[in-house]
Amino acid sequence: MPHSTYFAERMGHATIDPQGEFEAGSFQSFTLTYTAGFFGIDDTGSIKIVHRFASDMGRPQFTDPRGWNYTTVEASNGAVLEVKYDGKMNIRPWDKTLFIRVVRGFLREGDRIIARFGDRRQGSPGIRVQTFHEPTFEFRVLVDAWATYNYVELPEQPYISVVAGPPVLYKAIVPTLRKRGQPFRLGFKGEDRWGNVSHKMDLTVHFVTNVKIEGLPESVRIRPGEYAKVIENLSVHEAGDVTLRVVDDSGNLLCEGNPLRIMEKAELFPFWADLHGQSEETIGTNSARELIEFARDRAFLDTMCHQGNDFQITTPFWNELNKLSKEFNQDGKFIMFPGYEWSGNTGLGGDRNVLFMHEGRPIHRSHHALVEDLSDVGTDANSAEELFRALKHEDCVVFAHIGGRYADIKMAHDARLERAVEVHSDWGTFEWLIQDALEQGYRVGIVANSDGHKGRHGASHPGASLFGAYGGLSCLLATGLTRGALFDALRKRHHYATTGCRMFLDTRAKFDADAELFADDPNLGPTNSSKVKTAMMGDILRSKAKEMTFTVQAVASAPIERIEIRNRLETLETFRPFDEKALGRRIRVIWEGSEYRGRGRQTVWDGGCTLAGNRFERVRPINFWNLDKKLEQIAPGELKWAALTTGGFGGFDAWLADPGAGTLKIDTALVKTEIKVADIGINDLTFANGGIKRQIRVFRLPDANPHRRAQLEHRIALTDDGDNALYVCVTQEDGNLIWSSPIYVFR
Repeated sequence: MPHSTYFAERMGHATIDPQGEFEAGSFQSFTLTYTAGFFGIDDTGSIKIVHRFASDMGRPQFTDPRGWNYTTVEASNGAVLEVKYDGKMNIRPWDKTLFIRVVRGFLREGDRIIARFGDRRQGSPGIRVQTFHEPTFEFRVLVDAWATYNYVELPEQPYISVVAGPPVLYKAIVPTLRKRGQPFRLGFKGEDRWGNVSHKMDLTVHFVTNVKIEGLPESVRIRPGEYAKVIENLSVHEAGDVTLRVVDDSGNLLCEGNPLRIMEKAELFPFWADLHGQSEETIGTNSARELIEFARDRAFLDTMCHQGNDFQITTPFWNELNKLSKEFNQDGKFIMFPGYEWSGNTGLGGDRNVLFMHEGRPIHRSHHALVEDLSDVGTDANSAEELFRALKHEDCVVFAHIGGRYADIKMAHDARLERAVEVHSDWGTFEWLIQDALEQGYRVGIVANSDGHKGRHGASHPGASLFGAYGGLSCLLATGLTRGALFDALRKRHHYATTGCRMFLDTRAKFDADAELFADDPNLGPTNSSKVKTAMMGDILRSKAKEMTFTVQAVASAPIERIEIRNRLETLETFRPFDEKALGRRIRVIWEGSEYRGRGRQTVWDGGCTLAGNRFERVRPINFWNLDKKLEQIAPGELKWAALTTGGFGGFDAWLADPGAGTLKIDTALVKTEIKVADIGINDLTFANGGIKRQIRVFRLPDANPHRRAQLEHRIALTDDGDNALYVCVTQEDGNLIWSSPIYVFR
């Protein structure tokens, strides 16, 4: 919904100085000068300088001239100004507002208001530029010349270009599984310290593999200006697990590729998806076209879906999204689904994501709050129940999402449509949503996506704002890279979810006698079935057996910390790839959880710890995505940190000088405790403090853990009370989590 354009050409103009390109996350000083137009600004009139909701530019402050983000504002004619900053003082997506009101005096044509963002004249380092790439970062100026609080947008807005910094991290992306001799591609890129794909690479990379990869050159030259390098038509003719290392000219390791398994035969293949992200036309960053191109060409996704908030999607933009999905959709290369986020109020069911099989389908909005054209308001679905009724005959799938609003699946759920719950996104980690579904007896799969707002679809670093986690990915197990095959995988729950990593995961149910495998959920009505002795994640079966075997194969992208085998809400086994004899001097301290389910879920873990009678030899942070929040060693036996969680976890590993001596004292606002180092073992010591799984855990690990592969079998006694929902949660040492969709077995 636009602001007023009434007499916009007579409202004056604004400039920004300096202009040009500025590195994401750097400190700069900008002077915005607004020059009043014909009407001037009347007594108590005002202007707003606004930025997007998604921006994490430093928050202007007015009291510390030597501090970060110090901002000053003055009028050229000496008028007295009231100045304040509020993150929610304007119509979304331009929420973040520097508000400047003339409280004594007025402005005539030609008078100026000068706002210095990051005023360095008294020692401030400047204002921190937002941490993510945006070619046209606007300082949007709105004018209330008549003191009516009806703001007019200037016809031309000043802007700068925010660009990536030099690379500090490299990534090599390959598929997760291919048949012997089947072609695939390798994608390579460098990212800056804030997760932006860098165009400042200038190096030659060399590839080291454990098997011959046909078509892979010995080295590749990457020059400044290139964002990524893609090598097509590769193949491996030997079955097994492929390891790929990328080194520089001196042999220094730059990165390792994700796991790639080569098989003689395969019916289903893993395809990586981020099915939820937004662009600048709603509440995200950069255009929808740029978002799609990033997903395909820089995140190296196989499939995606744009999911704008429905109450910001105009009819012309909905038509444009459908055109884009049709344009970019290419079987075997890249699959783009049309869809949207139904963004109903929490009390009416909360967020849902709708994915269509075909273009041209109607959008049933939750409301028209920011869509001026009310000609189709009669098609709105104001509650989740109304949405499910409206979609009853559509060729679509729905999954429950938690963003600002959370999906209340206990209030509304349609098993025909809602085939999955989203356990993780940039907003955090929400295992309680899986628990809600299983408590209700729903048969759902588990997905993870980004809901990214920063234009980095499929590689969604949270930056320095309220997002508390790296964006997730879903791995769809399908017969091929087509819409039909991927939709079939979603409907059958043949997929697993990760917090952003790419790993190989296979879970199976094995029966001693034939079980009945259903083609669809038999609770929905008559469906075909077949006799089987083996089933995969997402399947629904009936068995007369009292026991069955649950198997897990995992090839992780980092050492495996643990694998939990679960049946509904119960953890049946916690597997670790090491035993107590392997434990060493390394302890792990984890903080996790959230305040509650809604927007205010952020849990602050700022604090520190001391180690009496021992010392920290080295420490390594876990999931410290926001570089403003750091883990620091300030003395041989003392650490301090600033950290928050939004349902997921963070923490650190510490290698102690003596494996058994001394006492660890942890001091945060939520948890204060003392632990004898000798008491820290393989099992978690847990210190809880309300909220949703809001707690600190402490346990011990081997000094080094080489285990990235696991193959498990667990004999499970089947219950008669409803479904047995069998799935795993894998924890990697690097802080990633992976969930398989449950296998549902009833007797």
